[in-house]
Amino acid sequence: MHIVVEEVTARLEQRSQKRRQAYLARLQEAAERPARQHLGCSNLAHALAAQPEDARLIMKQGGAPHIAIISSYNDLLSAHQPLHDYPEQLKVALARVGATAQFAAGVPAMCDGITQGAPGMQLSLFSRDLIAQATAIGLTHAIFDGGLYLGVCDKIVPGLLIGALHFGHLPAVFVPAGPMRSGLANKDKAAVRQRFVSGAATRQELLAAEQAAYHEAGTCTFYGTANTNQLLMEAMGLHVPGSAFVHPHTPLRDALTAEAARLVARNSLKGERYLPVGRQVDARALVNAVVALLASGGSTNHTLHLPAIARAAGYELQWEDFAELSRVVPLLARVYPNGAADVNQFQAAGGPAWLLRELLGGGLLHADVPNAAAGGLAAYTQEAWLDQGRLSWRELPVQSAAPEILRNLAEPFSSEGGLRLLQGNLGRAIIKTSAMPASALRVRAQARVFDDEATVQQAYAANELQGDLILVVRFQGPRANGMPELHKLMPLLANLQQAGQRVALVTDGRLSGASGQVPAALHLTPEAALGGPLAWLQDGDWIELDAVQGILSVEQDVSEWAKRQPASVPKNTPAGYGLHLFAQQRRLVGPADQGATILEWED
Repeated sequence: MHIVVEEVTARLEQRSQKRRQAYLARLQEAAERPARQHLGCSNLAHALAAQPEDARLIMKQGGAPHIAIISSYNDLLSAHQPLHDYPEQLKVALARVGATAQFAAGVPAMCDGITQGAPGMQLSLFSRDLIAQATAIGLTHAIFDGGLYLGVCDKIVPGLLIGALHFGHLPAVFVPAGPMRSGLANKDKAAVRQRFVSGAATRQELLAAEQAAYHEAGTCTFYGTANTNQLLMEAMGLHVPGSAFVHPHTPLRDALTAEAARLVARNSLKGERYLPVGRQVDARALVNAVVALLASGGSTNHTLHLPAIARAAGYELQWEDFAELSRVVPLLARVYPNGAADVNQFQAAGGPAWLLRELLGGGLLHADVPNAAAGGLAAYTQEAWLDQGRLSWRELPVQSAAPEILRNLAEPFSSEGGLRLLQGNLGRAIIKTSAMPASALRVRAQARVFDDEATVQQAYAANELQGDLILVVRFQGPRANGMPELHKLMPLLANLQQAGQRVALVTDGRLSGASGQVPAALHLTPEAALGGPLAWLQDGDWIELDAVQGILSVEQDVSEWAKRQPASVPKNTPAGYGLHLFAQQRRLVGPADQGATILEWED
């Protein structure tokens, strides 16, 4: 093992000892609870009422696993539309091994692509914790021996995993749907977006480009949060090996889905190999997830999601852990926005299996972690395929077939990972550097301060964003408005950058997982709504953003700000989007560096 990986893991375990012990005690208490056969007769009858007669008989006898299916299916999200038929497929596969299942809960799943730049985006991050709560509602009937979790996109998979970890005595297998086929290249789509915001492309041209990129069922093909989710599920051993990026509606995808059912039954308390998810997701699994995130140049959103997942499992994962690992984990993948390739090309070049094999070979991953497939993490370094119709796995070639997409550990794209921690008198923030040119790593310029995304767009349209500048967009944190993504700012900032201006973004909000070449200090904590320094910033203040040294500072004595009046949180909450229903979440949510979550174990 690499010494830094060992040290980070050891510190994570040490600082989390009390919390983790309390979590495991709750897990053990739940595992020892009487089985469903000890339910009252009326309670059990309700659970059996809608089941076929053969399933009723098996459930009453109590000797076989009974599995919960939790799904985020809807046909609004292209990535989740293929999940429509999965419950019946999984029930059939479970029946083959003598097990039963019930569809226990559907969880909400919103599309960030539809809500980008609209008020509905203010509910996106909060939906993660709501998904965890909805998962708990399905599992709380206390009749299940394991869970199959069907989901793909941004907040959905983290929410499902947080929910599953609150039922950590049950085994869990995550079941993805796979990406859509490649359409218009992501870089060409981005170019049309930039042309549109500058007035050089019509709305009809923009819509045509977007429809050519997002054109069928399946996950979007850029390497944003949704696809990073799938890679991390492989790195944490929560998938059937090799299932992350196989297309929907193919024989291989069907075989992988059936295998998920077999594995969760086998890993249940009534199966051959009891593996509760709360013990599976330990410090080693969490560190493996961070390493895979860094080596692949994955989504900044996971600096929120992984700490929240860790807290659900009794751990205190810190941004410092990400930063320390980033210094020793090399960047091995170039997938859009970190390169030209999409996830289908990434998969064809070797995909997650190649990446994990290289990292394991370099001692950068814990190999001996428990996982759904058994056999340690090495099981996830092989490629899934159908051998005469039978699901099998095979070794990948030693040399990369596409070195412009995937590199060997000895010849990385960069010696460091793609995320860094910024600190200074403005607070703490995360920056993604894997897609940035070296010339953009340091920016010193005067601030242009805005309180929302829309006014930035108006200033750009009025040609008011001139010269070098650091764009500050505040009151975008979880307490202010739910921490929406500010993806609509990227095309205009990219245009300014390409015009020769030195530009950067500083915000207590988020960006899409597809954030790229413009330096962006994200998730700034403390946020402006809680009296963070952003609330005192004014146009013209000089700011230094140095991603090399890890500095984010205003060049002014902050004590002089006592002469200023801090800006107030904008009170406008648009009607018709359901935002008022989430006022309690805004009041209770924790800081970004602790996962921006409302969910906690009781002390």
